[in-house]
Amino acid sequence: MMNGLSHKERRQAEAIAGIGYCNPFLPERIELERIALGDEHAAGRVVLSQQPGVSLEEIFPNQRRLRSLAKQLTDQFRNAIVSQDSVNERELLLYQDLALYHLYSEYLNPIDQLTHRRDFAGPQPFPLWEQFRQDFAYYLRLPDVSLPDSFEPQHALACFFQIERAFHLIFDFLIGTSVPMTRLRAAVWQSIFTHDMRRYTRGLYQQMHTVSTLITGPSGTGKELVARAIGLARYIDFDPKSKSFSASNEWNFRAVNLAALAPTLIESELFGHVKGAFSGAVKDRSGRLESNDHRTTVFLDEVGELTTEIQVKLLRVLQTREFHRVGDFGNPRQFRGRLVAATNRDLVAEMQAGRFREDFYFRMCADTIHTPSLREQLAGQPSDLARIVRHIVDEVVGDLSAEIDQLTTEVVEWVESHLGADYPWPGNIRELEQCVRSVMIRKHYQPPINRRPTQSTVYERFLEALMTGQLTDEELQRHYHSLVYARTGTYQAAGRRLGVDWKTVRKKVDPQLVALFQEMDDSL
Repeated sequence: MMNGLSHKERRQAEAIAGIGYCNPFLPERIELERIALGDEHAAGRVVLSQQPGVSLEEIFPNQRRLRSLAKQLTDQFRNAIVSQDSVNERELLLYQDLALYHLYSEYLNPIDQLTHRRDFAGPQPFPLWEQFRQDFAYYLRLPDVSLPDSFEPQHALACFFQIERAFHLIFDFLIGTSVPMTRLRAAVWQSIFTHDMRRYTRGLYQQMHTVSTLITGPSGTGKELVARAIGLARYIDFDPKSKSFSASNEWNFRAVNLAALAPTLIESELFGHVKGAFSGAVKDRSGRLESNDHRTTVFLDEVGELTTEIQVKLLRVLQTREFHRVGDFGNPRQFRGRLVAATNRDLVAEMQAGRFREDFYFRMCADTIHTPSLREQLAGQPSDLARIVRHIVDEVVGDLSAEIDQLTTEVVEWVESHLGADYPWPGNIRELEQCVRSVMIRKHYQPPINRRPTQSTVYERFLEALMTGQLTDEELQRHYHSLVYARTGTYQAAGRRLGVDWKTVRKKVDPQLVALFQEMDDSL
């Protein structure tokens, strides 16, 4: 026995303590769970991602066992420590980490409920504060024993709340089980907490607003979702007097689409202006950067569109945390928030061409995240198409939940039969969103003309599916009716050739297939 724990129990305690500090989106979490639970470990889902019909309990099947084991070991370890004359620093650190995980798991459900609330915009009360404070004192304020880190209970609760918000934001925003998406989720977690959660909780959380993040990737790959996850998961203080978290996180995220603004308006939008600074400036106006709150995150979308003059001013903001409103040079303003920027441009090429300043780039690039294209995501995991489509459909149909499954199936089947697995999705998620809406409205989608499958490819797929017996009766009729209609030019003529009523032809014809067949005829 070592401080009340056997060798096996100590190994379990170390594993549970490690779970509290690990990146939940990396495989390390699974291995630590296995070590902690041994033969009682239940195989869960290695990749943590939204999946239709799968609950969080199924994704984390070991949560209850870990909670029970953590309480047992923490109580056992605590009793051993308070009954001994001296305990070394290493043992105290292990106990501290184990006790923190125990408290986290005990209060997980009420913290989760608070995380999912959307009915307020101000301070967020935590009704179990007094109970939490008492439990914290019992486990982390031991008589005549000083633990390595002097955590205050309000700081521990704020960290627990941030961890839960960060997990759900990443889990909800970033869909897919492919390797690129798994890496993306893990990378976003590190942008929030760094790779060392212990260092973060000890004090680095107070300095994260000084680290800028640059998100790169093709257009339409969810860069703003990544930015929102980072921004909305910021640390929020808990106030013991009011028994609430100091503010809602929603208002602390400010997004600016630079590409949508005229160059002459960008400076005013970012820095603000004073009355009379230029024509139309009829009153003073604060800019998006004006904030003394370190919890604020300003997201600059399409930062590659900035002129070098604005880049110089932003560089100064990042260096000095001060700026001036347009037309006001005697009254410096403060920016104490975090800057997150995104671009689909190759900034290295832009620097070489003299359009992007190197000093501004190197101020931004300490923390970089790359969002994978939709083609990269689906190449590694084709089944993700249905998951992503379902997520889009859920947003499109709103409260019509009964329609989600049917429309998802309709869109996926249409994409697979008309575009195929090798369609490059040049517009990425944004294009897929429009595809979903188009199929919902017209039961077809017209891709960009230069990215559509070639006519020969359509014929090859059709013939291959026909010869291997893969076509359903409906698909066979749709293809053949479309081909005959393309050849004859009218519904009536096609109906006579097929021996059916022209109205039947109209129902069966697929406009996109007709266009492809006609284009092939024109090229012959």
